[in-house]
Amino acid sequence: MVLSILLVVASFPLLLGGAVLFTNSVEWLGARLGLGHGPIGSVLAAVATALPESVIPVVAILAGEASGQIAIGAIIGAPFLLGTLGMAVVGLSASAFRKRRERGTALDLDQRATRRDLLVFLPLMSAAVALGLVGTTPVRITVAVLLVLGYGAYAWRTVARGGGAEQDDDLRRLYFDRRREQPRTALVWLQTLAGVALVVGGAELFVTEIETLATEIGVPALALALVLAPLASELPEKLNSVLWVRRGKDTLALGNITGAMVFQASIPIAVGLAFVDWRLAPPAVVASCCALVGAALCLLVTRRKTPRFSAAPLAVWLALYLGAVGYVIVGTT
Repeated sequence: MVLSILLVVASFPLLLGGAVLFTNSVEWLGARLGLGHGPIGSVLAAVATALPESVIPVVAILAGEASGQIAIGAIIGAPFLLGTLGMAVVGLSASAFRKRRERGTALDLDQRATRRDLLVFLPLMSAAVALGLVGTTPVRITVAVLLVLGYGAYAWRTVARGGGAEQDDDLRRLYFDRRREQPRTALVWLQTLAGVALVVGGAELFVTEIETLATEIGVPALALALVLAPLASELPEKLNSVLWVRRGKDTLALGNITGAMVFQASIPIAVGLAFVDWRLAPPAVVASCCALVGAALCLLVTRRKTPRFSAAPLAVWLALYLGAVGYVIVGTT
């Protein structure tokens, strides 16, 4: 059991290291394409930072995980964390850096883009929960195809509406070409492939050892994947949002989260609907409902003329996250 724990922990640096390389290279690709903060935050950065926990269910399925619970846990866990703890991170960051921000704790957002993301996420996630309770296999496969097509349409509209505006002016140098301010294209692609390779390797290690660990300690694999996968792979990447809030780039910070939520409610859930027995156990249903409540609360707050993640919504987001995690731990042990 000790070896399994150590190997699970060892998978995290692989997942995160690959995500860091991939995110950095994808942001350079976005800059080369002349995309603005909206598309980079809601599409490129969101997809890039969602890569680790999105690969985990795919690897679990390809590895032939019998019950599909690791895949379901990783798929549901990501939007759950983003819709609760991820939102709280943005609000806490704005409060922590209020003295150095021009607007203090008020958020300078592209409110239309934020509302668009959340209004796409809410029905998609609701459909995923409903299908996990009453759906049939033909209906699930049909919805899976529609989700993929729908995300393609969402990404295209985001890029079409946001391209060319507010290009990022302080991209970190490409890790594979630090000596150049403008990296060579070949090295951008090489770093992208290296990032993907690390993520896939980390996901393979995570899936194998989580399944072993769950058997050894008698805890359902769903519970471990639901809590550990997003906490280890998604939350550290949201430190990008902390840095963006610190610099006053609130559209990038929140778009990174809401865009990832749309992606997670589309592509990974489509994979789950099509390739695993999509029957949601109570912990998965609770986590999904918390994600929906958290997203609805964010939609309500960001509709205000001067959006601000004040103490009340912060308390709700934290309570949703801690309450659901507590339920998963207590209810499965």
